[in-house]
Amino acid sequence: MEQTYIFLQHYWWFVVSLLASLLVFLLFVQGGNTLIYRLGATEIERVMLINSTGRKWEFTFTTLVTFGGAFFASFPLFYSTSFGGAYWLWMLILFTFVLQAVSYEFQSKLGNLLGQRTYRIFLMVNGVAGPLLLGMAVATFFNGANFTVSKGNITDIASPVISSWANGWHGLDAFADVWNIVLGLAVFFLARILGTLYFLNNIDDNDITRRCRRQLLTDTVPFLLLFVAFLVRTMLKEGYAVAEDGTIFMERYKYFTNLIEMPWILVLLLLGVAAVLYGIVRSMISSSYRKGIWFSGIGTVLTVLALLLDVGYNGTAFYPSNADLQSSLTISNSCSSPFTLKVMAYVSILVPFVLAYIFYAWRAIDRKPITRGEMESGGHTY
Repeated sequence: MEQTYIFLQHYWWFVVSLLASLLVFLLFVQGGNTLIYRLGATEIERVMLINSTGRKWEFTFTTLVTFGGAFFASFPLFYSTSFGGAYWLWMLILFTFVLQAVSYEFQSKLGNLLGQRTYRIFLMVNGVAGPLLLGMAVATFFNGANFTVSKGNITDIASPVISSWANGWHGLDAFADVWNIVLGLAVFFLARILGTLYFLNNIDDNDITRRCRRQLLTDTVPFLLLFVAFLVRTMLKEGYAVAEDGTIFMERYKYFTNLIEMPWILVLLLLGVAAVLYGIVRSMISSSYRKGIWFSGIGTVLTVLALLLDVGYNGTAFYPSNADLQSSLTISNSCSSPFTLKVMAYVSILVPFVLAYIFYAWRAIDRKPITRGEMESGGHTY
């Protein structure tokens, strides 16, 4: 029974990490929206760009909600601690995604009160804030957050609160750690790269294609500098290790040691980084190559998956507490009951069918690339 429980904990951390990885890939919608006025020199070009991302924004939003739901069901203590404690950070994230949904639906409606340009600015706000804040939230998995956990409080009838935030900033204190900002900016520039690669694949227009290939270099340089800096620093810093009795302690080179002791995760990381770079470089040097989004997209999923597995497996606290080291959360002390995890495991068998449907819907939507003729004939939606 104990071994089954451990397996289920690891299984659900993999599922949650995979959903998070898919979410980072799908942030190409947000990244693309920050480039509306940079890549679109005319109104018809901007309409083409908005329709390109507009046909995919539901995938991103749905994945975000699914990610939160999976975390709630499998690791409820993390959900209550982070979503309930760092609520200002998560509320900002959700608010910008609501802005996105409203903007797509109302920017082209006749008689809208705010005007088309205002809604486009909202899309750009979501494009900047969404990836930046999500990247910062993920960075706290490596750098820690300010919370305390006391499971004994569950018996306190007057105040049965298990976890609480250690200060009044409730998540905004993530901005106080420069390395959280570094990863947030890296995710932001990665989202722009993926958005540019998606435009190359999805839009058939020589002018936009030419600007996209130039834009790739502009975003790739800061992305690489930020990502490499964060990765090297993380591999060399102390990590939050878990002793056999559950005690949390600091261990030198913990995250690098995890990669050495779990070489399959190291292989995932190296393959992911190589795929991301291949998609970018080939798209920049080849005037006819348009499929970089698939190499860089798959590479993004593999890279993020490897980093999240590195921070959760091999006796590592995936959500460290800077206020009280022993309050740090691990996949064993924050997970649901064996019954819940087992029932959910059966439900997760449906996931491949859902992914197959998404693949089918994606191909149906992108069967024909977006063209000026389609937009000028009124065939656009947004």
